[in-house]
Amino acid sequence: MTDGILQAKAKAAAPTSSSGGKSAKKKKWSKGKVKDKAQHAVMIDKPTYDRILKEVPTFRFISQSILIERLKVNGSLARVAIRHLEKEGAIKRIVHHHGQLIYTRSTTSSE
Repeated sequence: MTDGILQAKAKAAAPTSSSGGKSAKKKKWSKGKVKDKAQHAVMIDKPTYDRILKEVPTFRFISQSILIERLKVNGSLARVAIRHLEKEGAIKRIVHHHGQLIYTRSTTSSE
């Protein structure tokens, strides 16, 4: 009877001591990082409009993504602002692609 208990203990202890193979700890999935939701402006107000007119024409590289990042406005406002500045002649189009419009500051004839 004691031999049976010793054999049972030896069998139970064997997998823990050889902790290799499938009996090793399984990798757990990480929960992933949660990105904070951006609180960008959806309506243009007077201070934002003034900033667009003052700052954006000084940027060397102007795109929708740049305006979203720097001015904290949403994408549709950024597109409208870019179209408005182009009509005024404050910025000049470099690339017109359906996915991304790229502009630069307008250079004057004195430069």
